[in-house]
Amino acid sequence: MVSIKYFILLLLFVVGLNAQKTVEVDLRKQRIYAKENGRVVFMGAISSGKRNHRTPRGTFRILGKNRFHRSNLYPRPRGGAKMPYMQRLTHGGIAIHQGYLPGYPASHGCIRVSRRTAQKLWRWTRVGTKVTLHNGKRVKSKKRRYRKRKKYVKKRRYSKKRRFKQKRYVKKILKRRYIKKRKYRQKAYVRIRQ
Repeated sequence: MVSIKYFILLLLFVVGLNAQKTVEVDLRKQRIYAKENGRVVFMGAISSGKRNHRTPRGTFRILGKNRFHRSNLYPRPRGGAKMPYMQRLTHGGIAIHQGYLPGYPASHGCIRVSRRTAQKLWRWTRVGTKVTLHNGKRVKSKKRRYRKRKKYVKKRRYSKKRRFKQKRYVKKILKRRYIKKRKYRQKAYVRIRQ
């Protein structure tokens, strides 16, 4: 009986280790999502790169982690800005780290998160964890486009009656205009003759 309990606990532990962990960053909404097997475990606010120093989009892996990191670029000329709980994404200096969150993009390309979120991410992720940075725009699959095209074709088929009615309506309007012009011309001709 005891061995079965230990076996179940061991199984749950192994499943937990093999869980597919990913981090997703929505640059448009300024949010970060930690996902385990497709489900959101926790999320938080971010501040990404401003206009002159935009955060790159794409899929990256965490290259390295440093609990007490200092920038070697900013502030210039010698650097030295604190970047606690730093998780490097690119060799060019883009990373996820704790920082000030004004509520809009304000960093030099890095992804700033709150202290609480930074600590959670630090404990939750490993070197090699997949990080996706996107603009919030989902690419639609070909199947959906095909379905939309089909619906559009159906609408065009059913709209022949409508087109015919529109043509008749336009003809009526043109006829009325023509009659009005003709009457006006006749009146003008009568006035000139008199």
